[in-house]
Amino acid sequence: MSEVFGSHALRRAVVLALAAVAALTALVAAPADAKPKKKGAVPVTVMTRNLFLGADLSPALGASGVSEFVQANGAILRELDQTNFPVRARGLAREIRKSKAHLVGLQEVALWRTGPVTLVPAQTGIPEATEVKYDFLQLLLDELNKNKSKKYKGYAAAVVQEEFDFEAPANYDGDPNTGVVPIGGAELNGRLTMRDVILVRKGSGVKVRKAQGGHYTNLFTPVISGLPVPVTRGWAALDVKVKAAKGKGKGTKKAPNASFRFVDTHFEAFDDETQRPSIRALQAQELLNGPGKAKKVILVGDLNSNVPGVKPGDEQAYQTMLDGGFSERSTSNPLSCCVSSVISGNPSEFDHQVDHVMTNQSKKKVKLVKSFVTGLVPVDGLFPSDHAGIVSRLKVR
Repeated sequence: MSEVFGSHALRRAVVLALAAVAALTALVAAPADAKPKKKGAVPVTVMTRNLFLGADLSPALGASGVSEFVQANGAILRELDQTNFPVRARGLAREIRKSKAHLVGLQEVALWRTGPVTLVPAQTGIPEATEVKYDFLQLLLDELNKNKSKKYKGYAAAVVQEEFDFEAPANYDGDPNTGVVPIGGAELNGRLTMRDVILVRKGSGVKVRKAQGGHYTNLFTPVISGLPVPVTRGWAALDVKVKAAKGKGKGTKKAPNASFRFVDTHFEAFDDETQRPSIRALQAQELLNGPGKAKKVILVGDLNSNVPGVKPGDEQAYQTMLDGGFSERSTSNPLSCCVSSVISGNPSEFDHQVDHVMTNQSKKKVKLVKSFVTGLVPVDGLFPSDHAGIVSRLKVR
């Protein structure tokens, strides 16, 4: 009886000992991913790209008298033809595709139209011309959406925010003795509509909602031939959700989606830097009080400002953004602005920065992984724009 009891007890002790050893061995040998883990951030790539409207507007803005104004408008249209956006769009599309940006903020997305000669739109501020000459957005999308595949589904415009919209007669052929002679020899009216646009890459796990835009109340208003002409500028925005990558490995948990507001803007270029605050600094404050108030914002755009600025006063708008809680998430090496001509400019002219990627979150919550500059050399004989582009790869918690 005692021997039988002893035999059972011995076997039980051995089994318990072996179980303990097995448990200890499993604990020591367990792989690192056996513990549930959670990815902490979602990768997001954004880009800011000023397309260059195609011509220098300064001669028209500074014209004195109708005849000089009409001559300047004709020169603008001829320069527009020479800077050849259909060709430039090919280089821009290559940049955007190569960047693999989820979101692209575009500025100076010009729509040029023509119509019959009349001074009425310039006098009333109500444009009438409808014949499309160059639609920068459509030309760019056509290039971006060529050769789509399972891996590349193209881009779509999620927000198109119209800004400055102005029409006036133009002496297109440069001869004051042709066309409508009493109106400076104009052959047609030229109409420029400026737009800020946000592009979204299709099939990239990006969901957007609440497409919106607005205009600033503080505007540059030159007097052209005795008429005040407000230069309307503003912003475009989307509320964005980016899907997290699927977790890998046993026990891995998928991270929450990254949610934020994406804002694109273009502050005033023709500003008086001696004014304090400058027009663009006032626009920056309006942005902070508007779409920039969201909890998590990623801002891209041409701010026409940096610290330090090119000349005293230039820094005001950028400093306003810094004071409002925003910080930089892009590179200034190399510098990205600007060539004097997309036809004959030199890469050495890129000597300062006005294009930025910023956020109102800490570096831990929106981390800059990498930032690089695109469009620093001509493509097909032309610089894609007078600006270069900036791409930032971020991790958003």
